[in-house]
Amino acid sequence: MVATAATASLFPVSSPQPHSGTKTSGKLGGVPDSVDVRGIKTKSVTSGGLQVKANAQAPAEVNGTRVRTMIKTDDNSTSHVPRTFINQLPDWSMLLAAITTIFLAAEKQWMMLDWKTKRPDMLADLDPFGLGRIVQDGLVFRQNFSIRSYEIGADRTASIETLMNHLQETALNHVKTAGLLGDGFGSTPEMCKKNLFWVVTKMQVMVDRYPTWGDVVQVDTWVARSGKNGMRRDWLLRDCKTGEIVTRASSNWVMMNKETRRLSKIPDEVRAEIEHYFVDAPPVVDDDSRKLPKLEETTADYVRDGLTPRWSDLDVNQHVNNVKYIGWILESAPQEVVEKYELASLTLEYRRECRKDSVLKSLTSVLGSNGGGIADSNSNHVDCQHVLLFESGGEGEIVKGRTAWRPKYKDGIRSIGHLSAGNDA
Repeated sequence: MVATAATASLFPVSSPQPHSGTKTSGKLGGVPDSVDVRGIKTKSVTSGGLQVKANAQAPAEVNGTRVRTMIKTDDNSTSHVPRTFINQLPDWSMLLAAITTIFLAAEKQWMMLDWKTKRPDMLADLDPFGLGRIVQDGLVFRQNFSIRSYEIGADRTASIETLMNHLQETALNHVKTAGLLGDGFGSTPEMCKKNLFWVVTKMQVMVDRYPTWGDVVQVDTWVARSGKNGMRRDWLLRDCKTGEIVTRASSNWVMMNKETRRLSKIPDEVRAEIEHYFVDAPPVVDDDSRKLPKLEETTADYVRDGLTPRWSDLDVNQHVNNVKYIGWILESAPQEVVEKYELASLTLEYRRECRKDSVLKSLTSVLGSNGGGIADSNSNHVDCQHVLLFESGGEGEIVKGRTAWRPKYKDGIRSIGHLSAGNDA
């Protein structure tokens, strides 16, 4: 009996296959099928497709000696994958990814070093995020702009409004970067205390070449003294790739009281804030002091009325943005001029501000080109005079201006449509 128990504990006997229903084995005297010959009940555990039998036994004692027991597991449904040389190799994917990253980073650094060697003049102009920075002893602000697809017109070049927006953006960023931006729109802290803000009185722009989609332009701007109570701001726009100057602009600014809407002298506190940023340099555009003749609706060649500002045309000072006036002035420009010529220079004199409820009309008079008028196909340029008035007529002029136009494609460049027509012929 002792030998039998010891043998059973070391070499467990498989329990018989269960029968259907609740039948018992007659040979074992009615012992249930879930009990093996040792009288230990077995439990079947099923997990998914894997069936495990566990024979749990309490330690048996024979003549006072504890006999070692075993736990048996049966796995009849799992097949082990044979161990081969291939599936025993380590996972190299992470190592390969790290090596590739290091290689690409090294290649980029090498290309940067090579670029710096070839273009040392461009190293100081690097502005990867387009945020701008102050250069030249803290007196000039520089910022880069990429010409977007929505900033070009039918001529496949940037519009004059796009360039003017770049000028305005750099002017405000200059004040902000210099630490002089208060709560107002371009106003210094002392200006905000006195409810003052800047207004432009005159703007002169000369465009040598219009950039196109994908070009990157570099804008430099600085300020200078203009009389006793004024300030002048100049801009230079260059092609980042070639360094070529594409646009020059100069403007005059004075202060206005936000509550009274009247012009104001520059207070001493404000002058102390800004005067050490003034540059002692002549304007980049010579002052056009020619007096414009009075232009009225009866003497104008072209009239466009019913112009009203939208809410999006207003700035934070609740008057129409300066750039919007240019679009309104060009509304009355003759279509023949707009289609055959491009704007070469622009001079604007701002007389009054325009509010959100104003209704305006735009007048244009063609001054001619070499006496031939715009109908002369050999004209080298066309000069136009413009004025923007309140439609009521009793409040005076808002903006007066003069524009000079040159023929498009003066270098023989034609649009895609012209090239296609030529090829078809």
